[in-house]
Amino acid sequence: MRELQPINQHVLVELHEETEQQTASGIIIPDSAREKDNTGVVVAISQIESSEISVGEKVMFKNRAGEELDFEVKKYRMLPYADILGKIVETESI
Repeated sequence: MRELQPINQHVLVELHEETEQQTASGIIIPDSAREKDNTGVVVAISQIESSEISVGEKVMFKNRAGEELDFEVKKYRMLPYADILGKIVETESI
């Protein structure tokens, strides 16, 4: 089994499979015209002191940040730690 381990202050994020998008009238929007989703689940983190994220958390990152990778039939994005904007957390409603 192989795994991809980030180094040099990078974070490996698994991207969600994008579903086909279409307009209300049924016109399919091509990949080139869609905005890319900028969220994913952290799969691995390089050795970063006092990291504010951990493996398994859902994060949001800068648009067009990092490199998109296909590895072992899954889509990932290798991001510099500084390009992570925040974590997505569930909260209780008031």
